[in-house]
Amino acid sequence: MLRDTFDEAAELYDRARPRYPAALVDELAGRAGLGPGVRVLEIGPGTGQLTVPLARLGCDVTAVELGPALAAVARHNLRGFPRARVEVAEFERWPLPREPFDLVVCATAFHWLDPAVRVVKAAEALGPDGVLAVVTTHHVAGGSTEFFARVQACYERWDPATPPGLRASHEADVATDTGELERWGRVTSYRFAREITYSTREYLDVLLTYSGHRALDAPARRGLLRCVEDLIETRHAGSVTKRYLHELLLTRRASDVGH
Repeated sequence: MLRDTFDEAAELYDRARPRYPAALVDELAGRAGLGPGVRVLEIGPGTGQLTVPLARLGCDVTAVELGPALAAVARHNLRGFPRARVEVAEFERWPLPREPFDLVVCATAFHWLDPAVRVVKAAEALGPDGVLAVVTTHHVAGGSTEFFARVQACYERWDPATPPGLRASHEADVATDTGELERWGRVTSYRFAREITYSTREYLDVLLTYSGHRALDAPARRGLLRCVEDLIETRHAGSVTKRYLHELLLTRRASDVGH
């Protein structure tokens, strides 16, 4: 499965993937009432990009990660937080503890979960007035716009699944489909846009953490990365800027979910 490919590059994933904006963490903490003793279940923490900020707030964090290598790095990153622990398991099959959680959160991993299970099981994990938070990450137009237009030729050459003329959407036209979450009640969305500038090496490392790039056969992946590297070095002075849009979706537990 594609979601298993992340575990093959756990150290790289930890080094290359951006952390979440402080404003997003602050919004989540304020809206969900996070602080010492609050019980948090995080699904798919990766190497702890969101887990560490939650642990810093003093929360009792249980993080359920599918990949053992990713979990090992997350445990290392959380070594200074005894109230945070990481379990290696597939969330869909993980036995829920008896004591409910105050917050269930899933950051940039919700789409990998089984749609038949994820909402119902999150509801079962939450106590009265519990909060479900889903963070989505979108790659949107902005930053080095000329680079992203030019690099499309590299993808069309080396990745046959690339639609011709593909371009990133403008953030005003991007929104996560919240229909599934609306079974809980009203969904509130908070949006956080930012741009990150990468050196050539840093950008190639980021690409190597994406499942679609890792799924390419080795010759195609090497060809694609060489093409991207040459473009950045020869046409963009050795660096590119990428624009991200993070959405924080919050809703409270509905007692009738799954019934």
